[in-house]
Amino acid sequence: MRIAIAQLNPTVGDFDGNLTGAKDAVELVRDRKPELIVFSEMFLPGYPPQDLLEKKWFVERALAALEKLRKFSESVPDIGILVGTILPSGVNAGKGLYNSAVLLKAGETLTTVHKALLPTYDVFDEARYFDPASDTSVIRFGNEVLGVSICEDAWNDPALWNGPAYDFDPIEKQVAAGATVLINLSASPFGIGKDEIRYGLFSGHARKHGVPVILVNQVGGNDELVFDGNSMCVSREGQLLARMPAFEEAVDVVDTAVREGTLFVPGDAVASVYEALVLGLRDYVSKCGFESVTLGLSGGIDSAVVCAVAADALGSENVVGVTMPSTYSSPGSVDDSVALAANLGIRIETVPIAQIHDSYLDTLGRLFPCSEVDVTIENIQARIRGNILMALSNREGHLVLSTGNKSELAVGYCTLYGDMTGGLAVISDVPKTMVYKLARHVNRDRELIPNTTIEKPPSAELRPGQKDQDTLPSYETLDRILAMYVDEDMSQADIVAEGIDAETVRWTIDAVNGNEYKRRQAAPGLKVTSKAFGTGRRMPMAARYEP
Repeated sequence: MRIAIAQLNPTVGDFDGNLTGAKDAVELVRDRKPELIVFSEMFLPGYPPQDLLEKKWFVERALAALEKLRKFSESVPDIGILVGTILPSGVNAGKGLYNSAVLLKAGETLTTVHKALLPTYDVFDEARYFDPASDTSVIRFGNEVLGVSICEDAWNDPALWNGPAYDFDPIEKQVAAGATVLINLSASPFGIGKDEIRYGLFSGHARKHGVPVILVNQVGGNDELVFDGNSMCVSREGQLLARMPAFEEAVDVVDTAVREGTLFVPGDAVASVYEALVLGLRDYVSKCGFESVTLGLSGGIDSAVVCAVAADALGSENVVGVTMPSTYSSPGSVDDSVALAANLGIRIETVPIAQIHDSYLDTLGRLFPCSEVDVTIENIQARIRGNILMALSNREGHLVLSTGNKSELAVGYCTLYGDMTGGLAVISDVPKTMVYKLARHVNRDRELIPNTTIEKPPSAELRPGQKDQDTLPSYETLDRILAMYVDEDMSQADIVAEGIDAETVRWTIDAVNGNEYKRRQAAPGLKVTSKAFGTGRRMPMAARYEP
C-alpha cells in the first residue's frame, strides 16, 4: 500500500492552522497517488492540550475541525485520511473523552480507533483526561488490513519495562485479528537516544509479527516538550524503508510492499540535543507571540551556548545580549561577551552595575553589616541583573532567557529572582558536562564561542577569585551523581557502591532535595534528558525522607 506520512508541527488550540496544514499536506502528495495519508496523534487539537481538554468549547471546536476535514475529503476521494483528534467517549462514567484516530474518505467517516493504554508517567498524565478503549480492532482498507494504534498502545514491550507495563497488548491483538500493516500515530517527545529506542521497538514489532510498521510522529516544540519527528516505515524484516528528517516538517510517500530497506543509524547525541534546543526555543517564542529574546552575557559557557542557540533559532537580528559587569567581573569576561556577540552578529548592550550595587549596600547597611562579601551580597548582584533584563524586556518586548544548566538547578547553585529570571530556561535540562560538548559543537566549523570562554574555569564572579568548584564537586562527579539519583532513581547507598565518595554523594542528594522550592519557581525549561525537572519530576517540597 502506498501511504503518505505527514510529519507536521501542530500548535495546541490552533484548529484552523492545523486544519490548513493537513489540507496542504494532502495537496502536496496528491499527484503521487497515495491510498492513505497519516497524521500524528491528536494532530487537530495539538498535543498536549492539558486542561484545555476540560473546556467544553475546546472539544466542540475539535469536533468542528474534524467535520471540516471530513468535508474536505470529498475533494480527494481516492485518498483516505487518518488523523489524530479527540472524540466524546459517550460513556456514563469516566472522563468523557477518547484520544482517537479517525479514518475519513470521500466525505465519509469510515471508522474510529481509540487509545487503549494511557500513560501516567514522566511528562504524561493522560488518565487525567481520557477514558481508555476497552478493546481494539483492525480496519479493512483497500487490499490491506490495518492495525491502527496510538502512541503508547505500541509501547507495551516487556524489554522496555522489565515486564509488561499493561495487562493488554493492542499490537498483539491486532496481529491476531489479521493486521497486514501496523500504523502508529504518535506524539513522542525527544530525549537523548530516543530515536534508537523507537527504532528498536517498531522494528521489533515488524520482525516479530512479519508485517510492515509505520510510525508517524509529531515534530515541533510545545511548552517544555520538543517533538523530534523521526517518523519511519519499517519493512517486515525490520529494515528502514523510509526515515523522515529529525526536527523539521516533512511529507513523503512510502510503499509497504517494498522488502529491501536500509540499516538504522542513530543520530549524533550532541547534535540532536542542539537541534532540539533550537527547535524548542524557536517554537516557544513564536507560539507564545514573541519575536525576539534578550539574555545576560557573563562571558561564561552557559550564556554563550544559550546565545548561540537563540541566534540559530531566531536569527541574530532578534537576539539582544546584555553584559552587566560588576566590581568582581574580570575584564576577560566582558571581552569574551563582546567577541561572542560580534561572532554571532547580535546586538549587545553594556550596563555596569557597580554603582547600583553600592547603592543597595548603602541602603541594606541600615539592616545588617555589608562589609564582607557573603551569599547575601553575591545574590544582590544577580538580582540587579535580573531586574535590568526584565526592564529591557518590558520596554522592548523581548522574552528573557535564563541560562542556568541542569547541574546548577539540581543543587540550587542559582539565585531566585536573579539568574533564574526569565520566560524560558533553555538549558535547564542540560548537564554542565553536556554544555561543554554543545559549545564545541557550536564551534565545529569556526570559532563562534571564544575558546577562552570554553577553557576558563567556570565562575559566577560574584566575589573575588570565585570558582564554581569552591562550592561544588567537580562537574564530572556531580553530573554522574545526578544522573544516578535524578534520572535513574538510585538510592544513596547504591550510588556510593558505584565508587563515589560518600560525603560528596550525601551533600549532592541533600542539595537536590533541599532546593525543590527553587525549582518550583523556575522558568519552564526545554526537556532533552530522560528525567527533566518540572512536569517530568514531581517531588514534594515540605518533606523529610532518606533516599
